Parts: sequence; structure tokens; C-alpha cells
Amino acid sequence: MRRVALTALAPLVLGLLFLSASPLRADPGEETPGAGAADSDYAAGKKAAEARDWKGAIRLLGKAELQDDRNPDLQNLLGYAYRNSGNFDLAFKHYERALALNPRHRGAHEYVGEAYLLVGNLVKAEEHLGALRQICLIPCEEYADLKAKIDAYRRGPRAK
Repeated sequence: MRRVALTALAPLVLGLLFLSASPLRADPGEETPGAGAADSDYAAGKKAAEARDWKGAIRLLGKAELQDDRNPDLQNLLGYAYRNSGNFDLAFKHYERALALNPRHRGAHEYVGEAYLLVGNLVKAEEHLGALRQICLIPCEEYADLKAKIDAYRRGPRAK
């Protein structure tokens, strides 16, 4: 009787062991919680970008990049700041770097897709929408936002 009870519990015990051995992780496309939070230049650069101070954001994030050039969130934010300052060449460079570091970075796919729309390259924007379609197994904000911007672009010149 005891053997039967243990056999019946085996799947449950194995499942609990599996869950405790492998912690649940956030989707790799999500911004890493706390990434760069200890880095004051990154945190200040992020605040500058939120305040739409593109020049300040670029300066601070550039300093943070000297300390950590392998952070895809930092690269994506630099791309965003450069794009909003009007420097598309550097924006694309940083978006590409973010995607090289994390090919599933949803924010980078969304932002580079938007940048491609701003320079009139619908085909490249749609490529990144396709990448988001593959990455987002359930609906995600980045896919919805880029799709809405592509749809608006199709409706009229530079429609937002």
C-alpha cells in the first residue's frame, strides 16, 4: 500500500523538484528588471529619455555604454534617443547592436520598425513586425504598437 502511494505521488514530487531547480524567468524580450539600475549614468539617461531630453540621454547613456556595452536594453534606449534626435544612422547602429545581443528583444524590434517607417522603408518595418509575430506567442504590446503604426503609415503619408 505504501509503495502504491509513493508511486502515485512521484509525478507530483518530480514536478515540484523541476520547478524548484529551474526558476521562472521573464520573457527574454522584456526589459531586464533592474538592468543597469545600479549604474547611475544608465538610470539618469533613462530619466532624460523619459523627459525627452535627447541630448542629455545620449550623453548619459553613452557614458553608461563605456561601462557596459553588452546590455541590449541600453543599446535599444540609445537607439531610441538617437532616433528622436534625428540621427537615424546611429539609431540603426544601436538597434542592430541590441538585436545582436538579444535577437528576441521585443522593444528593439518595435523601435527599429518605427525608425524604418520614419525613413520610408515599409518593407524593413514589416520584417520586424514579422519577427515580433514569431516572438510574441500571445499578444504583446510591442507587436500591437508597431502594427498600428504600419497600418497608419499605409493609410497616408507620415500618418501616425
